[in-house]
Amino acid sequence: MVIDGFWWMAMASVLAGTVYGFAGFGAALIFMPIAVMVVDPVVAVTALSVSALSSFVTLVPQAWREADKRAVLTMLGTAIAFVPLGIWLLRTTDPTVLRWSVSILALATLVILLTGWRHRQTPGTPAWLGVGAGVGFLGGATGLNGPILILFQLGGQDEIARTRANTIVVLTCSGLAYLPFLALQGALTQSSLIAGAAQLIPYGAGALVGRQLFNPGKTGLYRTIAYIMIGAAAFLGLPIWGT
Repeated sequence: MVIDGFWWMAMASVLAGTVYGFAGFGAALIFMPIAVMVVDPVVAVTALSVSALSSFVTLVPQAWREADKRAVLTMLGTAIAFVPLGIWLLRTTDPTVLRWSVSILALATLVILLTGWRHRQTPGTPAWLGVGAGVGFLGGATGLNGPILILFQLGGQDEIARTRANTIVVLTCSGLAYLPFLALQGALTQSSLIAGAAQLIPYGAGALVGRQLFNPGKTGLYRTIAYIMIGAAAFLGLPIWGT
């Protein structure tokens, strides 16, 4: 059986996994705009969550060793608490509205990143709690759990290895949290789980390749490649193309 939209989703999974592996961000920003072209947003979010199992195995163990554990656990705990509210919005909002939201949010994130904006305050518990809430709510509603965290982490002054580690742990684990809340709200279906399972290999393969490519000395190159892919995916995912 060929799942509707499988090849589009598989292509998006390979690209998303590769970028996530070397940059530590960008997976949902690449996967979601493409996936919502061909499947319902709830199915796309489920598939993204299932594919996060690959990152949990291939990327999280090493990232956890390098991460700021206090910051990560604070953000992650808050994110998980806000996922149910986002899932509710995902279930009750028109799919076309969600598709526009996904692409516009991805493009807006890219524009802010390209401006080189940096936040000035020293991160602490209040900031971590706020970022975590945004990660959980936006992730549950659109699958894009990354924008707020990406801007927070890349806008800070941490070294690239720690920034990458923090984002990998928070984004992967909060993404996995979608599944139980989708199930509790009656939105988890067999077809969406199959669609997600079909992405495990392409996403995991991409993540392994990306991890091997990671070199802290090539930060600028990684960000440039990630930005190009995010922009292309978001532009392609706009509902103006009739797909």
